[in-house]
Amino acid sequence: MPAGSCKLPHMNKAVAKIDRIISGGQTGADRAGLDVAIELKLRHGGYCPARRRAEDGAIPAHYQLIELASREYAERTQRNVVESDATLILCRGELRGGTRLTRQFARRYAKPLLVVDLAENDPEAVQRVHNWLSEAEITTLNVAGPRESQNPGIYDQSCLFLREVFTRCS
Repeated sequence: MPAGSCKLPHMNKAVAKIDRIISGGQTGADRAGLDVAIELKLRHGGYCPARRRAEDGAIPAHYQLIELASREYAERTQRNVVESDATLILCRGELRGGTRLTRQFARRYAKPLLVVDLAENDPEAVQRVHNWLSEAEITTLNVAGPRESQNPGIYDQSCLFLREVFTRCS
């Protein structure tokens, strides 16, 4: 980012109407969405399985997530899609498992959905997300994607991408 351009925690106008980011708190893209929200001083939240279940143990308490009675990931995935205005999936390659289920729920409930394949290194991806967020009525954004163990490095790549989306001057 060039000197004098947008810096954290200033958000650009294209995405300034987003005031809450939610996710299920799983490692990887979910956790990146929550961490960037915290960094940007946005409200964050979402639903997580009972006992704050994630692949790395209990989801840390500083994430403001609502625990469901069920330990099943599918229930929290569905709730986060339904409770958000739209879902942004950050992935690398083909959607599998819970990420694919997220897309299915978004389609079932006719919720706006954008899938960004970070492996494509598309220089227009950030602008595409800007345009999508600007055109849609989105204040609560669900961020989803693969867990870290299934896609090593997706957390860091998702954080970088989300920071650019939310802070780059367009």
